[in-house]
Amino acid sequence: MSSSPAAPAASQSLGTGNLSLDELYRQIDEGSIDTVIVAFTDMQGRLVGKRVAARLFRDEVAGHGAEACNYLLAVDVEMNTVAGYSMSSWERGYGDMALIPDLDTLRSAPWLPGTAIVTADLRWLDGAPVVQSPRQILQAQIARLAEKGLVPFVGTELEFIVFDDTYRDAWSKGYRGLTPASDYNIDYALLASTRMEPLLRDIRNSMDGAGMYCEGVKGECNFGQQEIAFRYAHALSTCDNHSIYKNGAKEIADRHGKALTFMAKFNEREGNSCHIHLSVRSVDGDPVMSDPSRTYGFSKLMEHFLAGQLAAMRELSLFFAPNINSYKRYADGSFAPTAVAWGLDNRTCSLRVVGRGQSLRFENRVPGGDVNQYLAVAAMIAAGLHGIENELELEPLLEGNAYESDKPRVPSNLRDAAALFGGSDIARSAFGDEVVEHYLNNARVELAAFESAVTDWERVRGFERF
Repeated sequence: MSSSPAAPAASQSLGTGNLSLDELYRQIDEGSIDTVIVAFTDMQGRLVGKRVAARLFRDEVAGHGAEACNYLLAVDVEMNTVAGYSMSSWERGYGDMALIPDLDTLRSAPWLPGTAIVTADLRWLDGAPVVQSPRQILQAQIARLAEKGLVPFVGTELEFIVFDDTYRDAWSKGYRGLTPASDYNIDYALLASTRMEPLLRDIRNSMDGAGMYCEGVKGECNFGQQEIAFRYAHALSTCDNHSIYKNGAKEIADRHGKALTFMAKFNEREGNSCHIHLSVRSVDGDPVMSDPSRTYGFSKLMEHFLAGQLAAMRELSLFFAPNINSYKRYADGSFAPTAVAWGLDNRTCSLRVVGRGQSLRFENRVPGGDVNQYLAVAAMIAAGLHGIENELELEPLLEGNAYESDKPRVPSNLRDAAALFGGSDIARSAFGDEVVEHYLNNARVELAAFESAVTDWERVRGFERF
C-alpha cells in the first residue's frame, strides 16, 4: 500500500530523474540525450505521442509544442477510426491538435537510451484546451477544488501479472497457454517473487531514475501477480507518473523477455486492481479532513466528501471501470468490491477509510488495473465536491461483510454503467456535456465491438453441441 496522500507536501522530494529545461539542454549539448518523447495519455489510458530529435525539441518544440492528429482521442483500442465523436471525424477532416509540453514534467527515461520524456497538454490550434482529454478533465476538477482553497493528494496502487512469455509470443498464441511467472499464490511471499526480482528491481530503479519515489514491491494472489507502490503526490503529478510507470514497466518487461498485463481480469482468479487513495488539504497544508474532537476523527468536510463518493459512485462508475472486462473483477469474496459502502479499514467495502490525523484518507477500491487514472481521480474529486456543495450527510459505516449487505451494488456491466453516466446530473454538471457524450460514445463503440465478436467460449459450447 502506498504512503498516505495526506502527509504535508513539504515532505515530498524530487527524484534525481526530474529535469529542468537547463539540465535537459546541458545533457543535449553533452550528447547524453538525443531524443525527447512528447507524450499524453489517451482515452484508453495509453501513453501516446512522438519521439522528436533533442535539438528540434530545444529549437522549436519546447517553446511552441508539436502536432498530432486529433483522431488520437477518437479511436478504439485497435486504433480504428469510429463514428460518433463530435471533436474528430472524416467530416471534420481529422485535423491536428497541439501537444504543449508541461515543462514541469520533464524527466529522464533510464530504460530508453539517450531519452527524456515530457507530458503534454492538448490544445486546439487556436489555443483552446481539448476538454475531452483525460489530463484536462482532471485539471478542471483540481481547479474547482482550488476555488474552495483545497488541494488533492493521491496515491495509486497498480497491480499486474508477469508472464515468462514475450509480448510477441503472447500475441502469436492468441494470449492462450501463457506461463505465469509463479506457480501458486504469492501474496506477500518472497521466495517465488525473487524469481521475478531482476525484472521488478529494474522497474523500481528505472522509475526512481525517472523522478518517482518508489516505495517497494509485494507479491499478490494471482500467479505471477505483483504490485509496485509509489509515494503519494499532488493528484496531477501522481497521474502523470502513473502513465509513465505503466508504459515503462511494459517496455522494461519486453527487454527482459517477459510480458506483463494490467488487465482488470485476465483469468478466473484474482483480478488486477488499482486502488486509489485520496485526501485533500488546505493550500497551507492543513489536514482539513481531520478533526480529532469528532466521531472517527472526521471533520465535517470529510463527512461531506465521503458522502459525495457514495452518492455519485454508481453514476460515475464509467470513469472507474471503462471496459467490458473491467466488470468481471466484481465478484463476492474476491477483494474486489460489489457494495457501495464505506467502512473503517474494511476491505469488503468499496470505500475504505484508513489513517488518522495527518494521514486520514479514503481508498476507492472500485478501479481495476485498466483504469484511466486521470478520469478516475477526476470522478473522485467531482463526487467529493458534490458532497461538499450539497452538504450531504454521511451514512453510518458498514461493519462486517459488505458482500452480504443490502447496500446498493456497483454496476455489473459496461452497458448499465454507461446508462447511469449518461443520465447523471452530477456527471454533466461536473464535466460538461461534451465530455459526457465523448465517453459515452467510447462505451458504445466498445459494446458494439464486443457484441459482434465470436468468442472461444461460444465455439466450445456451440461448435458440435448446438
